[in-house]
Amino acid sequence: MTDDEQTPRVATATRAIAAPAEALFELIADPSEQPRWDGNDNLAEAAPGQRVRAVGDVFVMTTSKGNVRENHVVEFEEGRRIAWRPAEPGAEPPGHLWRWELSPLGPDATEVTHTYDWTELRDEQRLPRARATTADRLMASMDRLAELAEQG
Repeated sequence: MTDDEQTPRVATATRAIAAPAEALFELIADPSEQPRWDGNDNLAEAAPGQRVRAVGDVFVMTTSKGNVRENHVVEFEEGRRIAWRPAEPGAEPPGHLWRWELSPLGPDATEVTHTYDWTELRDEQRLPRARATTADRLMASMDRLAELAEQG
């Protein structure tokens, strides 16, 4: 087995956040909010008015390096689940996926699971960055998300 074959290709982090699932979902499903809680410091901005509403939606984000990404929504359940595959403008997604799953623990608490899945990633240039996206990076995003949501 090569080192690459031994590298886990799915990173996941889960934590409870003291905020309603609906409030958390709004911060996740509105791309203009994502740079505020991105724990990878990879997102610079997204135009307002791109709130995700369904599978098939595409939202556009600019990375901190100035690259534009079209994010193709492939899973969506309002208030509970959202997942997207990023791609360069006009291109097919190269095979990695970001997913958020929310499970209410009560009216003011939510279990949040954040997953980065690169099992289908085909772009060799993206592999070093994919390997570096570990559970602790995902947890950094969740910690920032929690801070924003818990402040109200």
